[in-house]
Amino acid sequence: VQLQASGGGLVQAGESLRLACAVSGSIFDYEITGWYRQAPGKRREMLATILRGGISEYAYSLKGRFTIYRDGVKNMLYLQMDSLKPEDTAVYYCNVRLSGDNYWGPGTLVTVSS
Repeated sequence: VQLQASGGGLVQAGESLRLACAVSGSIFDYEITGWYRQAPGKRREMLATILRGGISEYAYSLKGRFTIYRDGVKNMLYLQMDSLKPEDTAVYYCNVRLSGDNYWGPGTLVTVSS
């Protein structure tokens, strides 16, 4: 399993950013696909996930600012992030679960300036 996230960068508060994650094989092979983040000095937290069947789940703290979606033709997983805040600054990781095992991409840094 190979994952490669991209799309991170430096943005100002209130702006939007879209993260992308290329997954190996068919994205529908994976039981769960999702996005997590880890801010400095904090634990890694789940942001959003999509089950194989298409049901998505979000961290309550996001309050509708982020949207997860996938492209089954390109085998890509996306995270649309709107109304970004300085506290969204973190390394963002895509994650997939296959046969009960979790796989992580190398992460992409998002920095939100105030």
